[in-house]
Amino acid sequence: MLTNSSEIADGSRYVPLQTEGEQWQLAAWNATQQDYPRDACVPQLVAGQAAATPDAVALVVGNQMLSYQQLNQRANQLAHSLQTLGVGPNVLVGLCVERSLDMVVGLLGILKAGGAYVPLDPSYPPDRLAFMVEDAQAPVLVTQQHLVSRLPARQAQVICLDADAAVLARQSTTDPLSAITADDLVYIIYTSGSTGRPKGVQITHGSLLNLVYWHQRVFAVTAVDRATQLTSPAFDATGWELWPYLTIGASVYLLDEDSRVAPALCRDWLVDHAITITFLPTALAEGVLALEWPEATALRYLLTGADTLHHYPSPSLPFALVNNYGPTEATVVTTYGLVPPTEHANLPPSIGRPIDNMQVYILDEHLRQVPIGEPGELHIGGAGLAKGYLTRPDLTEEKFIAHPFSNEPGACLYKTGDEARFLPDGQIAFMGRIDYQIKIRGYRIEPDEIMSVLIEHPAVQTSLVVAREDTAGDKRLVAYVVLSPGAVVTASSLRETLKERLPDYMIPATFVQLGSMPLTSNGKVDRRALPAPDATNTLHDEVVAQPHTPTEERLVAIVAPLLGLQHISIDDNFFMLGGHSLLGTQVIAHVANAFGVDLSLRTLFGSPTIRQLSAEIERLIVARVEAMSDEEARRLLEQGYNA
Repeated sequence: MLTNSSEIADGSRYVPLQTEGEQWQLAAWNATQQDYPRDACVPQLVAGQAAATPDAVALVVGNQMLSYQQLNQRANQLAHSLQTLGVGPNVLVGLCVERSLDMVVGLLGILKAGGAYVPLDPSYPPDRLAFMVEDAQAPVLVTQQHLVSRLPARQAQVICLDADAAVLARQSTTDPLSAITADDLVYIIYTSGSTGRPKGVQITHGSLLNLVYWHQRVFAVTAVDRATQLTSPAFDATGWELWPYLTIGASVYLLDEDSRVAPALCRDWLVDHAITITFLPTALAEGVLALEWPEATALRYLLTGADTLHHYPSPSLPFALVNNYGPTEATVVTTYGLVPPTEHANLPPSIGRPIDNMQVYILDEHLRQVPIGEPGELHIGGAGLAKGYLTRPDLTEEKFIAHPFSNEPGACLYKTGDEARFLPDGQIAFMGRIDYQIKIRGYRIEPDEIMSVLIEHPAVQTSLVVAREDTAGDKRLVAYVVLSPGAVVTASSLRETLKERLPDYMIPATFVQLGSMPLTSNGKVDRRALPAPDATNTLHDEVVAQPHTPTEERLVAIVAPLLGLQHISIDDNFFMLGGHSLLGTQVIAHVANAFGVDLSLRTLFGSPTIRQLSAEIERLIVARVEAMSDEEARRLLEQGYNA
């Protein structure tokens, strides 16, 4: 084990890589020690708030609300029921619930029982959910009645928070006894795996407490704060959105589905609900930051992260912007930094410095600290590190290595695979990946997982999946495929194969057919020689249903360019072609301009093809015309809004 990262062996002589001053500076930047209590875990802290301020507002969803007493009692009833099924410390409980009051009751109830929650996103394909449930060996699943059919039929006890509400209501509302400690598991989050299957990251109560107390201290959180929750429960940021606030008596508001993806609606929602602190994933945050804001806003901090931040905030914004960085393996946040309202053309905003009790080392391939300003792989140590990967000791040993700079027994560093460098002021500049892992709209994607499913298709001989950003700010997954001799395949056939096993965010937007993969002189795939998708190489479906009405023609003209496609069928699913919520808001804006009708994202999700959306637009136009006077209808029809 190395004891001095600033030196390398040269025979019997050691050569320092940094000056003495740089060595001192690097150590000072990692001096992040901060005491925090570990005698009470999150469920006990929430119970304490319920006892202290029972009538205070804990959760708000639309016109529904739970006080701290109501939240605590409902979670207690679930916890008692779980304990009768054998749930206790380090027992894993699957949670498959839509974003709702029930979601938070489920999370807290599992923790109060002493168990660790395993979020199961209801939007995932059944095969992926089945793998996660089987891998976790969760003896109990907490869900909602309409989601039961998506879960695997295995020997697990199932509690439906809605259908079993009457049974749960007969349980005690008192706080259950639980023997959990800071070293016990609090949750397991599954992330994309390079071996072709997801991997479960194990986080402890102690690591979560470090995040909670750092957050409360740095952002001066009090009981009068109003925070937000908008991410999927399968995204580790959900814990960050909830527990720093519910353990101190603040209120958490769950955004509606439209506001959580549409920048203008999100801004208006934050203002209308007097939100004081919010976390928005990077893509949404950048859209929100580009808008005009009223001076009279309660927002103090807009926290962002999950992807590379490209822009600096306007000096006119009435709140502070904080950029955050952290892999799931380090309990949500590793570094944070206030983003100044000063644009640097050649330098995107930094990811800041380590949070309390976390350390960052930027190392070369021999685990030596590189000089300040030089790039290297970012390694993480400290109180927030995961216990490793569930049932994956080989991968745990590969990624969680012995800490070369610590004398603490068993101390580890996590190898992130991210490239970074220290700036002269101690801020950290994120530079990208040293491998081929991809991040799109906050989702961490291992291309190998997609490729392993693609090559199972009988027509595919080999494949490669990359992220392309042919249009600035629009990063998309592109799959390059070489087909087996004589094989013919359509894009929809490949998408259907992938959809059986992978979530929607892992489905490539475009499939490019190649005669062979371009290779470098040493026989590796030459990624720089991969052609951009165009009309000559992009796979389409054999039958392209052409538009039949003026409305369909106008919609095709709107949607195809937004998707970066020259041709689309009126029966193609917008989301299967690479569309996503943020792109959907652009479709809605164009539709409003072209047809004079207001759609919601919910409508787009329910009518995702040109044919379906056209029918919905025509229905709205007819309803609008019928409500008008004859003169108003005549003027509208003259403008071209006809059904």
